[in-house]
Amino acid sequence: MSMFCRQCEQTAQGKGCTVKGVCGKTDETAALQDTLLYALKGIGVYGVLAQKLGIKDALAERFIMEGLFTTITNVNFYPEKIEELIRNAFEIKERLKKKVAQQYLKQNKKELDAKELPACANWVLPATKAELIEQAKNIGVLSNPGLNEDIRSLRELLLYGLKGMAAYADHALILGKEDRQVNEFFYKALAAQADAELTADDLTALVMEFGKVNLKCLEILDKAHTEKFGNPIPTKVGTGIKPGPAIIVSGHDLLDLYQLLGKTQGQGVNIYTHGEMLPAHGYPELKKFKHLVGHFGTAWQNQQKEFDNLPAAVLMTTNCIQKPKDSYLDRIFTTGLVAWPGVFHIQTEKDGNKDFGKIIAKAKELNGFKAEKKDKEIQVGFAHKTVLQVADKVIDAVKAKKIRHFFLIGGCDGAKPGRNYYTDFAQKVPQDCVILTLACGKFRFNRIDFGDIAGIPRLLDCGQCNDAYSAIIIASALAKAFNCGVNDLPLSLVLSWYEQKAVCILITLLSLGIKNIKIGPTLPAFISANVLKILVEKFNIQPITDAEKDIKEILKN
Repeated sequence: MSMFCRQCEQTAQGKGCTVKGVCGKTDETAALQDTLLYALKGIGVYGVLAQKLGIKDALAERFIMEGLFTTITNVNFYPEKIEELIRNAFEIKERLKKKVAQQYLKQNKKELDAKELPACANWVLPATKAELIEQAKNIGVLSNPGLNEDIRSLRELLLYGLKGMAAYADHALILGKEDRQVNEFFYKALAAQADAELTADDLTALVMEFGKVNLKCLEILDKAHTEKFGNPIPTKVGTGIKPGPAIIVSGHDLLDLYQLLGKTQGQGVNIYTHGEMLPAHGYPELKKFKHLVGHFGTAWQNQQKEFDNLPAAVLMTTNCIQKPKDSYLDRIFTTGLVAWPGVFHIQTEKDGNKDFGKIIAKAKELNGFKAEKKDKEIQVGFAHKTVLQVADKVIDAVKAKKIRHFFLIGGCDGAKPGRNYYTDFAQKVPQDCVILTLACGKFRFNRIDFGDIAGIPRLLDCGQCNDAYSAIIIASALAKAFNCGVNDLPLSLVLSWYEQKAVCILITLLSLGIKNIKIGPTLPAFISANVLKILVEKFNIQPITDAEKDIKEILKN
């Protein structure tokens, strides 16, 4: 068995993982993920036909989101669960195929010739897992060695972006929000993966179209969050600990946190956020729970050290799980699409609720922290509504030359060397400049006291990675106020990437015509030389170099 995966920034030697994933993914899991993606492409082919015939299938649309989300880095490492998804995918494909065939016959007075469709549409489910894995050799990224490298690169760019959008769409759908344009684009983009007629120009146009569709997806997720939990407000979050039983919640899913807070109210269990859950403290409907006591730890890649020998239970709600150490294997729990062999999984009931009884019992059994320990406070809650409420102060400060420049320093954190660049960069940003940040990359510098300018904090935390929407809205509002384009603002984007949600946000920024983005620690391995050339020529996208040098270059322009 062999694997090839290069979807994340930490891929082996900057080229691709071929023995075992740097993330911990085995070749067996990688093979099954490739097969699941192939099955999803088949659903996409019939989904496009279904759209043309006026057929809607909510089950297929939701399954595509969940299937793609499952294959994001650090989500599901459980081969048996992925096999189950593959078998579900085949059933959904066949059911959609039947619907399409019947409606096609009715409208066209002739039968649909499935033989004319791509191979993934006619994929037949093998009987055993071993056969599924064997089949993966013929459907993975490098299964067609004669494929033009630029075509392969653009397909991967689109697919990885699509995975990121699936995560955001799934979060929104759980909160009751969806959009027809977003749902239907999943079909279109998956079918495009199997369309041998599409040229590099066709795929480039499709990637740019995807960026704008993802902006719509980010908008509905923002609406889902704010309608359910209120608009974030500036909030100081303690990073110390309090005595008593504790549950630490990691990942991104605010609804999981909300439900857990409701179930633990009055039970003497303190709830802490971890990683990308930090922005939860700014939402009024979450912060009203008095037993949401603070934030524990830093970014996802430090969890093995931070959770080791910890007297608390841990809940992983979305991607970012690493292989649990034996020391906490019996006190880490997964839910949603996250899965790891040997870890207890909290299921979602038909009504959308979850039984958190086992994790609550484990937290009480462990007794938690013995004594209070205070630490620094981190300020969160600077989403677009909050910032735009003080837009006049910001604009006046710029006009008075009190604020010279804005730097958006955000994105994913990771373990690979080179990410200290972002700490250096933030520390070297001149005192008359403001830093916007989002996603877990901020843990490189968010405990530093940057002070303020005319009452405006120099560090504004816009939220999770999906809250890139806030940054876009803020930039657009400033551009309108100054009667200029976003590229003409005193604003520079310095981004770090790790997994596929960062890819989809980058594509969205490019689709909006935003130029001069600096990205690191390294450029994606799946970007071919010619595709990179296009990105450089059209958008002046640049790799990071040295923090001080990059700041000087930005500010001289």
